Amino acid sequence: MSAPPTVAPAETTAPDLVPEGVERIVLGRGAHRLGAWRAEPATGTPRSVLVAVHGRAMSPGYFAGPSAPHTSLLALATALGHTVLAVERPGYGLSRAALPRGLPLAEQARLLRLSLADYAGLHPVGAGFFLLGHSDGGKTALHLAGETWSGATPADRLLGLDLNGCGWHYAPAAAHFPDTLSGGAGALNWGPLRLYPGGTFRTSRALLREVPAAEEEETGRWPGRFPAAAARVRCPVRLTFGAYEGWWCLERDELDAVAAGFTGTRRPAVDLLPEAGHNLSLGLAAPLYHARALTFLEECLAAPSGRPR
Repeated sequence: MSAPPTVAPAETTAPDLVPEGVERIVLGRGAHRLGAWRAEPATGTPRSVLVAVHGRAMSPGYFAGPSAPHTSLLALATALGHTVLAVERPGYGLSRAALPRGLPLAEQARLLRLSLADYAGLHPVGAGFFLLGHSDGGKTALHLAGETWSGATPADRLLGLDLNGCGWHYAPAAAHFPDTLSGGAGALNWGPLRLYPGGTFRTSRALLREVPAAEEEETGRWPGRFPAAAARVRCPVRLTFGAYEGWWCLERDELDAVAAGFTGTRRPAVDLLPEAGHNLSLGLAAPLYHARALTFLEECLAAPSGRPR
């Protein structure tokens, strides 16, 4: 196993390279507007809107296959007829100036909920929204799934929640919460180098962003907050971890407990991907993970009322 690389931080204001067919848009109104990348299906009429929520110290380009086009979630999802909104979480990107400290996770979710409601008032959303969250973005997505979704109309319907690299209790090696920008979290974020396309560690430098202080302060509190957040979720849920995941405990009893925490919906499946690390959407396993996440979305769409039984 090769040693994980130290990835030097990019300038915090450096823009990601937006692929062809993807546009930058603004979600919401007023002082707390959020940036997002939008990719739409060729038909222009989406079957649903997949909301992709980036992790700690990251940006929307994480989901766009920066090192290898075939690893792009945006490309695969739009080919299957879905719009993708890869959002900038509050305190990142466009909202950094208005929210220099960012927001706590639950407040991030509330702002995102308002932004998505505003989006649905202006654009077609097909059958509704589907959330996919990575790492700390999974924490925000989990809170967002626990917000009020009446389901009365597609604009207010949450089809499902797909989380990856987001668990309950941190692994012992992650207990001191090393900093991603300084390169101190390399072993936790990456795992063996063979898990990634060539050039990944060079191209990923442009994805890095400073972690907002309000988010950083909540990191150590997550294990105490996970049970209540999970219990509020009412939509179908799916969980994925790479076998070389470094941030989270992956013992069988722990994963069973994570799944059991979703008491308001059916018990979620937990998928452990071999030859994959924490950054699933940047790795060689990305096409497999994305295909399984989108298969789950298909199940949500096919089930009565958008909910698999």
